[in-house]
Amino acid sequence: MVQRTGKGQSWASEHYDEKLSFVSEMGRGVIDLLEPAEGERILDLGCGTGDLTQEIAASKALVTGMDLSPSMLEKARMKYPNLNFVEGNAEHFTVQEPMDAVFSNAALHWMKNAEDVVQCVHATLRPGGRFVAEFGGKNNVGTVVQAISEVLMEQGIDAGTLNPWYFPSIGEYSVLLEKHGFRVTYALHFDRPTPMQDGEGGLRHWLDGFASPFFTDVSPEFLNKAYDEIAERTKSALYHEGTWNIDYKRLRIRAIKI
Repeated sequence: MVQRTGKGQSWASEHYDEKLSFVSEMGRGVIDLLEPAEGERILDLGCGTGDLTQEIAASKALVTGMDLSPSMLEKARMKYPNLNFVEGNAEHFTVQEPMDAVFSNAALHWMKNAEDVVQCVHATLRPGGRFVAEFGGKNNVGTVVQAISEVLMEQGIDAGTLNPWYFPSIGEYSVLLEKHGFRVTYALHFDRPTPMQDGEGGLRHWLDGFASPFFTDVSPEFLNKAYDEIAERTKSALYHEGTWNIDYKRLRIRAIKI
């Protein structure tokens, strides 16, 4: 596993592809909003293991995938050796040539310095270029976060100081984009209950994949007990007919560089 600097989040690319493949599968609709065209220069920001980078490339666009995790990039290059993947931090990056579009799926909520990200995206785009993204919106995974917070608070741990996510409302993010030279042409904040694999084990897959910043420097015994308590507190709301359905609330945005 590789740590994302400053976030405490571990990324295990095999676990991500095998147990959390919904991230890419449910992101394909964002590509429809992007409408990539042949010959366009497109940056996939926070590309993970490259599945949506490949989907964009199928349009014959000239796409580059960027991610901060060497583990994710290594897997992406193994899966798609003919594509271009680069390591980079979305909060401070540059490109050699202006892009026609910047695309991002399920990544921007990991970047708490959102203003820096928006400024970098704006600088990356040509005039009239578009920024198309989907990520966690306000109250995303709220039931799970509340349970994590309660379990940690009982041990004297303030989960708020460990929370790695930025989940803005439409208004918050639209204002940020407009402040930095974008015109917002589409914005949607919607519920997307998301089923996990493997029945009873589904919540643990999710916690293992995404919640490690809340559980840094804890013993395996503490972690196992915490997972059990989180499951107990969320089961009535999220576990139905043998499947965990995490309470995702997504923000989908399309904006044009003025």
